[in-house]
Amino acid sequence: MKVHTATLAGGQSNADRVFVTDHSVIVLDGATAFEPVDVDPGTYAGTLGKAIAERVDQAPDIATAVTEAIRATSAALHLNNTASPSSTVTVLRARDDHADLYALGDSSIYYGTARQSAQLTDTRLAALPLTERGRYKAALTAGAGYNDEHRETLAALQRAQRLYRNVRGGYWIAETNPDAARQGFTVTLPAGQIEWAVLATDGAADLICHHERPRWPEIARYDDAALSELLDRLHQWEDDADPHGQLLPRSKRHDDKTVAAVPAVF
Repeated sequence: MKVHTATLAGGQSNADRVFVTDHSVIVLDGATAFEPVDVDPGTYAGTLGKAIAERVDQAPDIATAVTEAIRATSAALHLNNTASPSSTVTVLRARDDHADLYALGDSSIYYGTARQSAQLTDTRLAALPLTERGRYKAALTAGAGYNDEHRETLAALQRAQRLYRNVRGGYWIAETNPDAARQGFTVTLPAGQIEWAVLATDGAADLICHHERPRWPEIARYDDAALSELLDRLHQWEDDADPHGQLLPRSKRHDDKTVAAVPAVF
């Protein structure tokens, strides 16, 4: 599988990770921690991604590979559930005459053919009835900017989210519970229904969707240099056009941005 990738840190460090195997591409977004966690989110995402990459091509299904990888990562990093980092996981695997797509957490896979496009996204976190999310977005829209109150609201939001994490009726994400992997969204497509694909973390996808350009089929044909240029333009727009998050309310001025483009799945 030919894959082109680009990643851009939102700040001093980057918690996004990309792994490419013979048959798969894996994109992870280590969640920013607004309260202390035992291990850096980027370290967690990197360790988890490597463990998935070692297993996914031979596993009977992607969820099995992610299950085993979460278990191995938790043991390797000596994690406990009370202060563990977390990460989204998206995977595209092409084998024989079909493709498997997998999404756990709010990163996305965009895919399609010359005639139609589709999207696989886990929206369960965004659907939670948490007032803190609406509060920080309203404050940003009103022009409050990224001040101390904003950071306090985000910390409160993460505390509220934790109550719903990896429980029935809540949302599911890679952390310490291997069973969460079985709750990921999966799609299996015959070769004729998927020609191209793009995997993107929300730091990139939200801005691309906001601008409605370039289109995902176009991005799928980008090489590494074009993808890097795209991420640079998105980052610059945040600086120049929306430094205080009024046009596109978001938790940080700059989130980590990662895109993996697959021009031909088969």
